[in-house]
Amino acid sequence: MASPSNPFPPPHSTAPTLPRSTALSTLSSPSLLLVDVRRTDYEGGTIKGSINLPAQSFYLNRAVLYELCKRAGVQRVAFYCGWFADYISEQGDSDTQLQSLTLGGGIKGWVQAGEAYIQQMEAYDAEYWKQFDEPEKKEMQ
Repeated sequence: MASPSNPFPPPHSTAPTLPRSTALSTLSSPSLLLVDVRRTDYEGGTIKGSINLPAQSFYLNRAVLYELCKRAGVQRVAFYCGWFADYISEQGDSDTQLQSLTLGGGIKGWVQAGEAYIQQMEAYDAEYWKQFDEPEKKEMQ
């Protein structure tokens, strides 16, 4: 239920997970769009080719994203948000191939997956990501 501090309804759908390895191997595919929903626009870097639609404004922009994806032939949109999966379902558009997905592990998991993933980032800042290191790694430093 929406509240005064969050006027948007909670998502009803749980989007399927897109494995990191699949996203990495299809980054250049025009059928995949990655959406970074962090409010702090790309802080620490972002995955190449992704767009930033902060979660705080996404609910109001989901119809625009839907139309843009349909027109562009995008088939998979991966991010953290059930609202887009809800919106696709609400359209009752049986001819659309558009699917909302959740990027497995998110951006933190992407960075922690290693060099092959980090190489596919723009404006990567190693110092920023150190705050998310696993506790045992911090103790060893």
